[in-house]
Amino acid sequence: MTTARTTTRQPAAARRRAREREILQATRELFDESGVRDAQIEDIARAVGVNRAIIYRHFSGKEELFALTLVSYLDDLETRLGDAAASKRTPASRLAAVVEAFVDFGLEYPAFVDCAQTLMRRPGPELLEEISESSLFRLGRGISACLVKLSEVLEAGNASGDFDVKDPTLLANHMYASGLGALQLARVGMLVKESAPGIPAISPVSPDDVRRYLVATAKALAAG
Repeated sequence: MTTARTTTRQPAAARRRAREREILQATRELFDESGVRDAQIEDIARAVGVNRAIIYRHFSGKEELFALTLVSYLDDLETRLGDAAASKRTPASRLAAVVEAFVDFGLEYPAFVDCAQTLMRRPGPELLEEISESSLFRLGRGISACLVKLSEVLEAGNASGDFDVKDPTLLANHMYASGLGALQLARVGMLVKESAPGIPAISPVSPDDVRRYLVATAKALAAG
């Protein structure tokens, strides 16, 4: 039996979810246009057409807003990785396709890299203090869904004898974390090296260079 109280609660809950989606969409658009560092709560509120108090009514703070915006990126990345894995047949070609899809996504959405690295730099206890458990669960689910696409490719390679990966989950996590760092290198476009003892020098590096390096590294790690 549906009570009057239940009837009134359902539209309110639906409105709250719709407003949350609206805020997250505006945050992501702002990230993509202006970058993570320059994004301010006031700018997000202005884009949605509300005051900042409404933002804090839906999110505990900027860190939680960042975390749930990252979930939006991760949902799209999961689809890209799944499509890439399904597009190839052999374990090595599937691994290369997944790594390339990750690199291309990071190059297309630099804010994804910034957002992910911003949260990765924070110790777990600090995040628990600033982000609700439900939001952390959603973030963890988004990351793990992407990592599963990679670990499944590694496990399939193990089963076929093409790969020799002792811990596919650990390697998938390593590739994700190191890949984020390499994407920063692709964005900067420069390598630092030593031209002579004690003399630093700069040389260019292209996104294609980084993509090829990550693919080669992934294959080497997977081969054991």
